[in-house]
Amino acid sequence: RTGAIGTASPWVQTYNRLAPLVNALHLILPLGWRNQIKILIAKYSALHDTYVRTKAMSSSAGQEMPAGTALLLDMDGVLAEVSGSYRAAIIETCKHYGATSITFDTVAEWKARGGCNNDWKLSLDLINTDSNGQKDLTLDEVTETFERFYQGDPDAGLVGLCDLETLIPKKSTLEEICNRVGKERMAIVTGRPRKDCDKFLKLHGIDRLFSVCVCMEDGPPKPDPFPVSQACKLLGVEPSLSVVMVGDTPDDVRAAHAAGCRGVGVATPENAEKADQAGKSFHEHCALCVAMKSCGADTIVSPGFESLVDVFPRKNI
Repeated sequence: RTGAIGTASPWVQTYNRLAPLVNALHLILPLGWRNQIKILIAKYSALHDTYVRTKAMSSSAGQEMPAGTALLLDMDGVLAEVSGSYRAAIIETCKHYGATSITFDTVAEWKARGGCNNDWKLSLDLINTDSNGQKDLTLDEVTETFERFYQGDPDAGLVGLCDLETLIPKKSTLEEICNRVGKERMAIVTGRPRKDCDKFLKLHGIDRLFSVCVCMEDGPPKPDPFPVSQACKLLGVEPSLSVVMVGDTPDDVRAAHAAGCRGVGVATPENAEKADQAGKSFHEHCALCVAMKSCGADTIVSPGFESLVDVFPRKNI
């Protein structure tokens, strides 16, 4: 990067282009080649992430981070608890097509790798990695099956996994931040289809708190900077470190940095619980948290991000 808030450098642009390509090559190359590519891309990613952290630290050395003026929130894993819905739909879709080796840990590993923001495409890629997975499937076929598990099928008596989703943060936390920055400075930046985004917000009575939603249909997914940049554009704010993007994957952090905003990671309830059961901090025990920090997340906060409230100053009365 050219600086903490500058335009994305060729390093970031190249990484964003490489991630989907590497995932695709992983499906067709011999095992030996795949391992070599994984080693090379891991080294590249580590070098890039170290560069981002170094630039961020050097640019902010000796000065406090600015107060937050706008909040951008990813949905899955940040607002919505999705281990039993979207993540489960990936697993069920894979099993439907014979890819029984795919587990929640497999999904987490791919998410930590980056470039996996579309769960329909991720399901297809995972099916293709399983030697028993059905071959020659189209994305449309996999999407239809995924949606059947996620949305449900009343005619078949299948209850949608989406009904298992819950709101992670306290509604009072969201309301307090909204009171401080105003609805016109609150946005959702998600890879969900718009209908699923709107449904969740309305179901939990928080749609009134957000003036902008950037969704799957609007443009390239994270880690491309477009979703974050578009949210800033629609909110009428300039990308800067005072614009806080909160996400649960490295793609969220990379998109925030590439757009010139502040990237904050949040642990999912599932990962925080696993770390607690192991008697460890989620900062070190959770692969996604480690990955977010390594690619330059300003901080990693607990599920519900209540600690971020004071990043946004109270309005003077």
